[in-house]
Amino acid sequence: MTGDLGRRARNLADLALDPVVAHGGEGLVGFCRVLDASDFQGPWNFVDYAVVPPGASIGLHAHGDDEELYLVLAGEGLMRVDGHELRVRPGHVVLNRPGGRHGLVNDGTEPLRLFVVEVSLRGRER
Repeated sequence: MTGDLGRRARNLADLALDPVVAHGGEGLVGFCRVLDASDFQGPWNFVDYAVVPPGASIGLHAHGDDEELYLVLAGEGLMRVDGHELRVRPGHVVLNRPGGRHGLVNDGTEPLRLFVVEVSLRGRER
């Protein structure tokens, strides 16, 4: 694909993942920023694709003026959200509110694959 559509349409199998320590978590997480703020016309900050290997984690962290959504595509793990724990598996969608604390541990045996979507609330009318 070429031009604008080439930037807007991606296949996860074609993405190069960078190994990162995610928010001070354990081990290395495969990470790719699929889309960033410049790709959107609305208040979206980014869409990330992450692969958390067994035993690795996205460390417990908080955000400011944004909401973040985790969409689990494959694997299983333990999600911590605002002092609560939730077992997650494919199909789980978890909304992380502004200022809330959240993190994710892959305590399973398969890679945990997910989308992380962040939307800005700055300037939003309530």
